[in-house]
Amino acid sequence: MDTLSYKTISLAKEKVNKEWVVVDAQSAVLGRISTQIARLLRGKHKPSYTPHTDCGDFVIVINADKVRLTGNKMTDKEIISYTGNPGGQRVTTPKQLLAKHPTRLLERAVRLMLPKNRLGRRMFTHLYVYAGSEHPHAAQNPKTIKLS
Repeated sequence: MDTLSYKTISLAKEKVNKEWVVVDAQSAVLGRISTQIARLLRGKHKPSYTPHTDCGDFVIVINADKVRLTGNKMTDKEIISYTGNPGGQRVTTPKQLLAKHPTRLLERAVRLMLPKNRLGRRMFTHLYVYAGSEHPHAAQNPKTIKLS
């Protein structure tokens, strides 16, 4: 046979090589950095990416309170949540959310970019977001990467 034959490799979760990565979100645009973080969590940057396996990295995000939005989205955008009770629809702005919970804006943006199933929920547990520039994961020897 004269043709090249490549076998598609599907990784099992035991054979996945997970790394720890630190991302600095200072003065980064929320949507741009969220897509790159979601890509790292899914593992799409690896040549051994398998869609049905959690093959992404552990991502530590620092300076999440210094993330920015373009235009007037900080005050004009509406974030709608629902408490589960009748009449329990709540509307807030990103500015109010950053003031009350500085990490939730970035967490919400990344969570909505992950798959909406049990695999996506598992991937989301590998995200660690901190408002300041310090994090307690120095023992894992994370490598710092610069997202453009």
